[in-house]
Amino acid sequence: MQQIMLGDICIDVVHKDIKNVHLSVYPPTGRVRISAPHRMNLETVRIFAISKLGWIRKHQGKFLEQEREAPREYINRESHYYLGERFLFKVIEHNASPKVAIKHETLEMYIRPNTGLEKRKEILDGWYRQRLKEIVPGFIAQYEKMMQIEVAEFAIKKMKTRWGSCNIKAKRIWLNLELAKKPKECIEYIVVHEMTHLLERHHNEKFTAYVDKFLPKWRFYKKELNRRLLRHENWSY
Repeated sequence: MQQIMLGDICIDVVHKDIKNVHLSVYPPTGRVRISAPHRMNLETVRIFAISKLGWIRKHQGKFLEQEREAPREYINRESHYYLGERFLFKVIEHNASPKVAIKHETLEMYIRPNTGLEKRKEILDGWYRQRLKEIVPGFIAQYEKMMQIEVAEFAIKKMKTRWGSCNIKAKRIWLNLELAKKPKECIEYIVVHEMTHLLERHHNEKFTAYVDKFLPKWRFYKKELNRRLLRHENWSY
C-alpha cells in the first residue's frame, strides 16, 4: 500500500483489479483511502484526490463531530450497551465465580470483593463474546442458504480498525467484539458483508450488487452502525 499527502491529509492508496477509482472516508477519525485501477499511476491518483479535497474535508468533519463514549471504569451507575440498548451498570460483590446478567434496564456484574478494573473489563468482554457466539450462527446459517456458500469458521476478536474481516482461502470470518453493543441489524449487516467476500473478493460493483440482493436495507444499517456512539479507543469500517 502506498500513501500520498495533501497538506495535513494522509491518503492510503491501494491498486486493485477494478475498472473505476473508489474514494472512501472512514469513521471515526476520517481515515482516507483510494482504491485505484492498476493502470492509474500515483500522480494521476493525486490529481483525482485534489479534485475531491472539499468532499474529503466535509466528511472528515462529520466524523470528528460524532459523540464518543467516555472510557469505562466498570463501576456502579455507568452506562453500558448491549444490542443497541443502554443499560445502567451495577456491581454486586459475592464470594462465587463471576457472572453478568441483565435485569430489566440494569446490567449486573457479580464479582468477588476487590476485583480490579482490568478483571472487570475481562469479565464483561467475555460475556459480550459469548452473546455474539450465540447470535451470529443464526445469521450465518440463514445466508449460507441464500448465497449457496459455506463458512468454515467464525471468530470474535478485538479489532481497532474495522468491524470485521474475511479470510477467503480459509473461509473464516472475524468479527469485532464491539458489535455486541450494536443493534442486531448492524451485526447482521457485517456478517452479510464478510460472507459476500466469499463470492467477490473486492469492494466493486459486483460486490455491491450481491449485498443489495441479499440485504436490501444494508445502507441503512451501515449508516446506523456508524452513527452510534464510538468508543474512546475508536475503530472504523
